Amino acid sequence: MQARYTILPLFLAAAVSLSAQEVADTADMFFGHVALGEAVVTGVAGRTRLKDSPAPVTLVSEKDLRHTSASNIVSAIATQPGVAAITTGSGIAKPVIRGLGYNRIVTIVDGVRQEGQQWGDEHGLELDGASVHTVEILKGPASLMYGSDAMAGVVIFRPAPLRPEGTMGGSASAEYQTNSGLFNYSLNFAGNRGGFVWDARWSQKMAHAYKNKMDGYVPGSQFQEQAFRTLLGIDKNWVHSHLTLGYYHLKPGIIEGERDESGELEAPEGWKGTSYGTALPFQHVHHYKAVWDTDLRLSHGTLKAIIGYQHNRRQEYEESANECELDFLLHTLTYDIRYQMMESDGWRLTGGVGGMWQRSRNAGEEYLIPAYSLFDMGIYLTGSKRLGDVMLSGGVRYDQRHLHSHGLEEDGIMRFNDFRRHMDGLTGSLGAVWQIRRNFNLRLNVAHGFRAPNLSELGSNGVHEGTARYEVGNHVLSPERSWQADVGADYMNRYISLQAALFVNRIDNYIYLKRTAALANPAEDGVLTYQYTSGDARLWGFEVGADLHPIHSLHFQNTFSYVNAVQLHQPADAKHLPMTPAPRWTSELKWEILHTPTNIMQRMALTNLFIAANMECNLCQNHVYALDGTETPTPSYTLLGLSAGTDILWRGSKVAELFLCVENLTNRAYQPHLSRLKYMDTNVLKGHRGIYNPGRSICVKLTVPF
Repeated sequence: MQARYTILPLFLAAAVSLSAQEVADTADMFFGHVALGEAVVTGVAGRTRLKDSPAPVTLVSEKDLRHTSASNIVSAIATQPGVAAITTGSGIAKPVIRGLGYNRIVTIVDGVRQEGQQWGDEHGLELDGASVHTVEILKGPASLMYGSDAMAGVVIFRPAPLRPEGTMGGSASAEYQTNSGLFNYSLNFAGNRGGFVWDARWSQKMAHAYKNKMDGYVPGSQFQEQAFRTLLGIDKNWVHSHLTLGYYHLKPGIIEGERDESGELEAPEGWKGTSYGTALPFQHVHHYKAVWDTDLRLSHGTLKAIIGYQHNRRQEYEESANECELDFLLHTLTYDIRYQMMESDGWRLTGGVGGMWQRSRNAGEEYLIPAYSLFDMGIYLTGSKRLGDVMLSGGVRYDQRHLHSHGLEEDGIMRFNDFRRHMDGLTGSLGAVWQIRRNFNLRLNVAHGFRAPNLSELGSNGVHEGTARYEVGNHVLSPERSWQADVGADYMNRYISLQAALFVNRIDNYIYLKRTAALANPAEDGVLTYQYTSGDARLWGFEVGADLHPIHSLHFQNTFSYVNAVQLHQPADAKHLPMTPAPRWTSELKWEILHTPTNIMQRMALTNLFIAANMECNLCQNHVYALDGTETPTPSYTLLGLSAGTDILWRGSKVAELFLCVENLTNRAYQPHLSRLKYMDTNVLKGHRGIYNPGRSICVKLTVPF
């Protein structure tokens, strides 16, 4: 169970004079919420104050991330309302927004869209969580600047802001989690002298296999991670130009989930659950990135150009640690050039062009998707206008995508056919925020989305070892097109904050993967066949939240999220869309004991001291795609947790931050509905199918600034 501080933008209408330093140094949730209403977000229509956004946007603050225990950055934000994660053990997670995931979500890192192998279930996000300062989550297809693939929304991972002129500094942090023996440390140093800026970070993480009371230690769940990121640039009044270079390496095991006659999970000979070493099968994931980001501040606006290059290599080792069987190499060049006009007569306009070029090839002996080349381009215009107490915003975008899948003949048989696809789409959004009173707002947004099918959906033909499936693509799939409407309201006073958001989403040609018995399985025994297909879908749901603070230092916060996702005109066993998150209720009771420094020794003092108890209740998910056994229902489960944290001062200066928590306090055995491990082999003795998530874990975090 993770400590969580949910920040919903819907109640951030009131304005309180609070400096940035005071926001950074205080643990006070009430004033933190209010100050964040003035924060600037970019996901919808360029630089916009959070409280003026008609589309639902969640801003996860730096302190929220520091006070969360997770093995990866996606799991750290997956408890936000309307957000979930498709997980593979403790090391790999993929974001889901309001029931939609995979290529329907665009993730932005260092200003460019992250492009790895996000179509795969066990292909996580190649990102060092320690380098993330804040996270901006946009729900729905209202984002027009980041591409048409953002049908479900956009997740923007933001690095720390540049240091003030004439300063240098950094931090060292360390973390330990008992369940998987996870060690995580990170070193950072940054500065700003004479307009020359730099920022460098090195991080390393390792974990042995996690354990739970049903499966013991889970073979293949161990992983190792290294990351390096550096930024160099100039920052003047009229220009800033930054070059960011990054490298990320992940070495995860592959959880096969096979069991012996006694029901125990099979493991390599000599394997130990507490070993940090490598055991077959495993993967190597290398991700290289270079981003050039330049802003020119002109007399009537700002011209911005972001050019990014990424090289992603994913290798799978099954029989030998010296020779890989599957080897994907992906090259991506992204570009975005935009001009944002200064506000004039209440108008703020942003226009631009952006897109990407990709080339993927197979260098291994096994194949899953064909080699391909891709080029797309989009042109967009967004704007906002204030009319009294109403803020209007919206825009339009047009995209074209050209895709060439290269043929491959294997042993005289065509493994992949050569084909080309040309797809285009028009997207747009229009929304309004009505400030009825100083502390009461209504929000309305309507958006049209478009997504072209990816190569996995169009051309897969092979065994995906990481998911134990034989996957078959469909060349004739049409692009997805959606209409979504959002309605929200928020209210806040001295003692209570209330918020509610309702959405309805209609998607034509919704693409999904289903198990099928109609296709012959050319793979080894025990691997089931799945094929991509499509249909018309309707999703609706809501998020509600309440934060009660009867006294200044006590907060009782609750949120509830629900998604109903159905396929139209289908029989009962095929009615519900697969991979739909279960309804979820989260609750936290937090006591902020200290807001001002309090001496505990002659020279040592504590401040921002808090303790909290939290709960996450996932209700049963009976709305499953049951045709041909694709999905099975998931029972409900409740996780409890405790957390505490404080800042440590020495002679009046902060010298450390300390955070403690206990996750899954009762050591509950559970399987999330979006866990891929839920469908592994059956334990014939204990009578349960699949692998359970980690059991109880104690986490300790320490950060030392310098």
